[in-house]
Amino acid sequence: MWLKLFFLLLYFLVLFVLARFFEAIVWYETGILATQLVDPVALSFKKLKTILECRGLGYSGLPEKKDVRELVEKSGDLMEGELYSALKEEEASESASSTNFSGEMHFYELVEDTKDGIWLVQVIASDRSPLVGKVHWEKMVKKVSRFGIRTGTFNCSSDPRYCRRRGWIRSTLIMSVPQTSTSKGKVMLKEYSGRHVEAEHIFKWITAHAASRIKTIYTAEHLKEEWNRRDQYWVKIYLFAKLDQPPAFFSALSIKFTGRVEFIFVNVENWPNGSSMSAMGVYSTPSYILRTPEGVYRYGNNTGEFLSLRAMDSFLRSLQPEVNDLFVLSFVLVNLMAWMDLFITQGATIKRFVVLISTLGTYNSLLIMSWLPVLGFLQLPYLDSFYEYSLKLLRYSNTTTLASWVRADWTFYSSHPALFLSTYLGHGLLIDYFEKKRRRHHHPEELNANNLEWLSSLWDWYTSYLFHPIASLQNFPVDSDWDEDPDLFLERLAFPDLWLHPLIPTDYIKNLPMWRFKCLGAPSEEEMSEGSQEPENDSDGESSDTFPGETEGSDHQPSPASPTPEGGHRRSEACSCASRCCQTGPPERGRRGSSGSSDAGEDGQPDWLAWPAAMLHCTECVVCLENFEHGCLLTGLPCGHVFHQNCIVMWLAGGRHCCPVCRWPSYKKKQPHGHHPLSSNDAPT
Repeated sequence: MWLKLFFLLLYFLVLFVLARFFEAIVWYETGILATQLVDPVALSFKKLKTILECRGLGYSGLPEKKDVRELVEKSGDLMEGELYSALKEEEASESASSTNFSGEMHFYELVEDTKDGIWLVQVIASDRSPLVGKVHWEKMVKKVSRFGIRTGTFNCSSDPRYCRRRGWIRSTLIMSVPQTSTSKGKVMLKEYSGRHVEAEHIFKWITAHAASRIKTIYTAEHLKEEWNRRDQYWVKIYLFAKLDQPPAFFSALSIKFTGRVEFIFVNVENWPNGSSMSAMGVYSTPSYILRTPEGVYRYGNNTGEFLSLRAMDSFLRSLQPEVNDLFVLSFVLVNLMAWMDLFITQGATIKRFVVLISTLGTYNSLLIMSWLPVLGFLQLPYLDSFYEYSLKLLRYSNTTTLASWVRADWTFYSSHPALFLSTYLGHGLLIDYFEKKRRRHHHPEELNANNLEWLSSLWDWYTSYLFHPIASLQNFPVDSDWDEDPDLFLERLAFPDLWLHPLIPTDYIKNLPMWRFKCLGAPSEEEMSEGSQEPENDSDGESSDTFPGETEGSDHQPSPASPTPEGGHRRSEACSCASRCCQTGPPERGRRGSSGSSDAGEDGQPDWLAWPAAMLHCTECVVCLENFEHGCLLTGLPCGHVFHQNCIVMWLAGGRHCCPVCRWPSYKKKQPHGHHPLSSNDAPT
């Protein structure tokens, strides 16, 4: 997870550097920056109209270019970046679409249940023609879609009873706006009563109703009173301009941020020059001033702060976000991080996509489960101070120059999704290249596996869970035994009761600690090997051969010794060491061995230093009930009990995967306890 997070942060850094690189290229070729002001006199009449349409100001009664230019200047300064964005939005508005409502529930879900937006719905009465023709309606849809106003058509022939209950007897236009100034309040439906059905007249009707929700100030005394007043709103944005009504994008944002940000329009058209605006930090008009408890901020001075709905919306969301905004941001980041698995995972193509689907499901499930307690905590009343301090931190950080760059980059890449996806793909391919190069020396088998081999291993993994439901949850390697023993599958089909019994793989036996039992003062192995070469000790020499992979002292390497096919719990000939034995207890103990070998009660003491630290000290194997002899091979279980290697291997291979003494599972690790090693008198019987 941390590796994917690192790669995601690296990708964001690459996007940031790439955006600065694009700006440098544009500046080098044209000498223009996005924050550079544009003189409206140098623009064509068409571009001026595009700017006014993007800001939401009507120009139908202004036939001359001079009047249109003055209206642009009254609404705010124009930057190169805003001009570029306006031209892009004009192209994007060509693909705007309208919703067709199927009935009452569909209309209620989308229109009446929408608390923070505007809907424009054309109601077509039964057996009647629409109020607005197709050409004018398409033009209207394109015009209002720039300001986040959604459109739809409700045909009463699909639900005539609902139209009669609403009183929609003739074709008309309906606009839904929030009824109160509180967030998520009720909505009210307003019906268009004008005579003209052209797009310009309908748009004036919409903007007039939206502007009526904005508090308007006409005098300096009222402004001073409002400026010093403290109420429920922590964030207020003032527009100082010489306009009849605020632009449509400003009015649309006031509805979108209902209950979070207060929008105030100050009409300074008839104010004297030496008014009280300078005391508030306003020296020119038009000006967009943000008033917060931390101070005053002038919108439009930093990168990406254009006079458009999209730019100001991202600015206000960063200052006063909703919980849903934070959830959407976390959802995007988590999924971008999960998709990194497609490039980090090496091997077969099917393996990459299976791992990706698994990661997407896991990350999104964890995201939803982690948000549930967060939503519960936010409802607690004593967390209001924490919420206020969090918003204060956001306001401090998001009014910096770096935050303006990040918002500008977000706006740029979101308007160019092809560039965003191509850079993400290129970043992922670079990650794949370096990961493949790094793993080539450590895990070459992952790189060489094809789809068929990986699917085969996936089937083995699936069957291990299907046929061994309990054992598959343990922490040891799970390998399938069907290829080695096909009769096992038929045997389990013949006995359905066995399906509920876990089949424990025996691979863990090779990893158990193993060492030689030694006695103090006993002959060394070199002397034993020299004695085994004498003719009279030929038979004993054969039984003292060492096992492959055997080590001395506390070097516990696994041995590939396998159980003998004979039954019983006898030790193998390898453990019948014809050597001196240890003095481990009274003479009567240890007399259960064969008469040809000495017991552990004649000479010397066991060398406990050669034993692993976690093993209990004992001198007898409880499986075969014989004492340990010098040079014989011992094996310990995770619980700490020690046995002859061959005895415990036959015990475990017979299906009894537990300790013969304490019944602790032999494949499960046990936490070490502060026990004292057993003496020879405390050896288990």
